[in-house]
Amino acid sequence: MTDFSLPLVSIVTPSYNNAPFLAECIESVLTQDYPNIEYIIMDGGSTDETPVILERYRGRVAHIHSAPDSGQGQAINRGLVSAAGEIVAFLNADDAYLPGAVSEAVRHITAHAQIAVVYGNAFHVAEDGTTLAPYPTRDFDRDALQRNCYICQPAAFVRREAFERAGALNPALHYVLDYDLWIRLSAAGDFLRIERFLAKSRVHGGSKSVSDRRAFYREVFSMLLKHFGYVPYEWVQGYASYLVERKDQFFTKPGSTFVSALLCLAIGSWINRRHPGSFFKDWLAHRAIGSALARHD
Repeated sequence: MTDFSLPLVSIVTPSYNNAPFLAECIESVLTQDYPNIEYIIMDGGSTDETPVILERYRGRVAHIHSAPDSGQGQAINRGLVSAAGEIVAFLNADDAYLPGAVSEAVRHITAHAQIAVVYGNAFHVAEDGTTLAPYPTRDFDRDALQRNCYICQPAAFVRREAFERAGALNPALHYVLDYDLWIRLSAAGDFLRIERFLAKSRVHGGSKSVSDRRAFYREVFSMLLKHFGYVPYEWVQGYASYLVERKDQFFTKPGSTFVSALLCLAIGSWINRRHPGSFFKDWLAHRAIGSALARHD
């Protein structure tokens, strides 16, 4: 039963050929105990079993739209334009909320008028739903956000006013549109981390950031240069490790070898050629930390 005395939460799910995971995603929204949710599904014209699944939920989901789009960002923006919620979120079709997630997020965001974004902890899960590990979430720190995307997108809820002030999602981005949004939102208001686990973020072979790591890193670099004019060591070393090892970096932890360290220095110096001294100091500092930890072990 809808309780109009509580803030309306609008949740948008972008979907394209994610039939194996879609029903779990939808059910995770429909079974939330929060009584004032507007749920919108934006399907990009799926050719798998998605249309059949969506038909089963007509009448239970507020809005189901199916039309071609240019990607995830455009689909979510389109959905939120028609939404009426004071609080907004987007949940990819292969992710899912944990029970009580929406209630917990609303409780915290309404208790802190200055907060633009509330985010919780989350689990990385495999294709079959097996829990892999907790998402590496941390307390909010604007400076640390440049070095690591530690906010798990399905576990984040945003005030609509802040989302609009930040300029919504950038539809030109395909791999890091959430990371880009957090950076822009960090200038629009404060973030609050809550300790509760709110969501499951699925990692599988079809995930964009897993299947094309080279394009993923290139988009990260371009986005960080746009915002900060600098790409930190952590991102460059991750890319260098990928080029050397060719591993997915989710199911296998990226390493740091002598070769990847030298490659990191070369790539980082080129990308940050306007600030070569800054990157060299960044590189040296991390190499020194790594050596100290190795001696300690």
